[in-house]
Amino acid sequence: MTSTTALKTVRTLIAPDKFKGSLTANEVAQALAAGLRSAADAPGTAGAVQCELLPLADGGDGSVDAAVAAGFTRHSATVAGPTGLAVEASIAFDGETAVIEVANTCGLALLPNGQLEPLGASSRGFGEAILFALDLRPARIVMALGGSSSTDGGMGMLAALGYRFLDAAGEELAGSGRDLSQIRSIHHTALPDLAGTELIVASDVHNPLLGPNGAPAVFGPQKGAETHDVVSLDAGLNHFVSKLAEAGFTDAAVLAEHEGAGSAGGLGYACLLLGAKQVSGADYFLDLLDFNTRKDNCDVVITGEGSIDEQTLAGKLPAAVARRSGPRPIIAVAGRSLLPKERWSEMALTRVYTLAEYTDRDSSKDPELSASLLRRIGKDIGTNLL
Repeated sequence: MTSTTALKTVRTLIAPDKFKGSLTANEVAQALAAGLRSAADAPGTAGAVQCELLPLADGGDGSVDAAVAAGFTRHSATVAGPTGLAVEASIAFDGETAVIEVANTCGLALLPNGQLEPLGASSRGFGEAILFALDLRPARIVMALGGSSSTDGGMGMLAALGYRFLDAAGEELAGSGRDLSQIRSIHHTALPDLAGTELIVASDVHNPLLGPNGAPAVFGPQKGAETHDVVSLDAGLNHFVSKLAEAGFTDAAVLAEHEGAGSAGGLGYACLLLGAKQVSGADYFLDLLDFNTRKDNCDVVITGEGSIDEQTLAGKLPAAVARRSGPRPIIAVAGRSLLPKERWSEMALTRVYTLAEYTDRDSSKDPELSASLLRRIGKDIGTNLL
């Protein structure tokens, strides 16, 4: 009589965010999957690993790529980059929902030669992406606001949509942080019809537009703003708000104080003016990419991001993934972790693997090294699971 033993099969859902500066979320997921599968192929291993890949985003850069990886179709559009030079932007669309992002239209990474433009950068390209998305006739547009290079309050975006900002001489202003204080009147021509399209702002930034916690003070320095630039931008945005009120936006001042108005250099504010609904970026994208259904079909969830720290605990993507994953084991992978082992339970994590444990070199800006280390980590995870 012959007896057979069924092979052990472990179903994994690999659902990471990007490793900023190094790898996209899809590249992270692919490297981990390759390592997991190699563990199953090792001699003497009596088991198999099934890998479902779900690269994630939380409303920042990489949101379009995450939607495309989940089945959306990529569309390309030529728009004005942050300094006015044309750039090729990507939009994701599934027949109902369009996803556009600041990062690939007017983001920091698109600044020529990496030269920061704290006063000169514009959000105009993001407005042009909205126009392109509207041509697809979506039921909703999801606007991912992370990675902005500008602090123009969305002036450039509104200019692209048909608002005309005139200076004291009656000349039209293009829209930038520098232009804010020059506005003397605001007019609008035939604006695109947004009535039938739901606008969603996906962001986990809670800052208002103005003041010590506003866009210039908190995020301006990251975009190259010196102390005097921060003062100038804050004054310019305050002037912008007053001129919008004069132009008929009766809730202009109230919306400037709204949580999230300061996201993406004030683009969040302009989106609110257009009637956009603001939602948590992490949770919205988990719903959009059908995370709950996918995790129900797996035994283990593997998530991660470049750095796991206090901000992660405060609600970043890996924390949202862990919160939704239920009783199954949750493994996190990161470039580094500032959380001691005794605090893993705060995210219900079974184990945290870091690239820093596998090398003495700095992998944060080395894609090849990061991918190699992730394959090694994936193999170790697979070995422990089988």
